Amino acid sequence: MEQVHETGERRRVRSLFISDLHLGSRFAQAEAFLAFLEAYQPEYLYIVGDFLDGWSLQRSWRWQPVNTRILHHLLEWAWAGVTIRYTPGNHDAFLREFLRDFIWVEVADEFIHEAADGRRYVVIHGDQFDDVESKAAWLSKLGSLGYDLLLAVDRSINYFRRRLGRKPWRLSAGVKARVKRIVSFLSGFEERLTEHARQKRCQGVICGHIHTPVITARGEITYGNSGDWVENCSALLEFDDGELRLVRFCLGTGTIAHDSSSAVPSVPAGAGVGTESITPTEKVPA
Repeated sequence: MEQVHETGERRRVRSLFISDLHLGSRFAQAEAFLAFLEAYQPEYLYIVGDFLDGWSLQRSWRWQPVNTRILHHLLEWAWAGVTIRYTPGNHDAFLREFLRDFIWVEVADEFIHEAADGRRYVVIHGDQFDDVESKAAWLSKLGSLGYDLLLAVDRSINYFRRRLGRKPWRLSAGVKARVKRIVSFLSGFEERLTEHARQKRCQGVICGHIHTPVITARGEITYGNSGDWVENCSALLEFDDGELRLVRFCLGTGTIAHDSSSAVPSVPAGAGVGTESITPTEKVPA
């Protein structure tokens, strides 16, 4: 992991992919996310679902001033010419119709993003390919409540661990990772997404949903998951040559760690910039 501290002038990148911020949840790392946004200046911003946590807000309205500052920052980007594209997830599906009245953001169930080197990526939240979400939504909501409980236990335990000078311990991360691996195995989540990319004649897919940041090759298809801003504080960056890289914001130091080992280097492919969107009327089969 190469660690760099982004300060002063914002670093220019071509595209920024973020997902699962869960604004409205008391566990969202909103301050860290805002600091991360302020480190970069992208041409394209893809919000890959669950930006807001409608489930948490429905249970208890919780809106912090930093959340409003994040929205103002995104508006400033839009006014400055940044193209913002939003593909809603299962926690913020209610925004699908609401945001259609806002000209500063493009909304669709999925997008086809063409990278600087000509490679095409399907950009989609991914809940459509999760059997638990599509066939037993009640179980997904129950799991969300259980996850919040684990995060609350983490916070209490780590308060005392910090007082004792010990490193944080992430019970929730371990449990969630195991559960997500089981769900992914049962539903064939990654396999379904990569097959969907093949059907769209794309070379990769970028998603969120399962809070597991990674870039990996599945055959000839690149699978990228931008992770989340509850525990991992991660995102995907595309640079001007088409290289795709996973990065993480480190809460303790305010640094941004670039995971070079999982980066997808640029390739000498056809040039050109373009996207196409799949509208909500063209539903993707789960």
